Amino acid sequence: MALDKPYLDVPGTTVFDAEQSRKGYWLNQFCMSLMQAGNRERFRADERAYLDEWAMSAAQKRAVLARDLNACIALGGNIYFLVKIGATDGVSVQNMVSTMSGMNEEDYRLMMLGGGRSIEGNRYLHEQGAQEKSL
Repeated sequence: MALDKPYLDVPGTTVFDAEQSRKGYWLNQFCMSLMQAGNRERFRADERAYLDEWAMSAAQKRAVLARDLNACIALGGNIYFLVKIGATDGVSVQNMVSTMSGMNEEDYRLMMLGGGRSIEGNRYLHEQGAQEKSL
């Protein structure tokens, strides 16, 4: 019997639960390997060859190569592990998460300094359908 997951109704949010953890195990292990300088050097020298050493899915490997963090998260990646890729690339966390929002880094920074995104229309997916009906 599947667990009730009311948090699946939150738009733009992937909760890193046990299911996501299982799905992303090897992706996250790859990310943790980047904590060692020798592994970072090997990854930078031939990203695909290094990724092929890990039991990741083809989709996970494509997402890493494309630096598509939203896809990595959907495929079980945990942001706390995924930032190791950005560190390997010399990219700040702020820059990484701005790409996830579709914003440039400065606009993202200003939005966050201004209090973040509005919660209006972002509380539950089922509310979005109700809003469209009322328009």
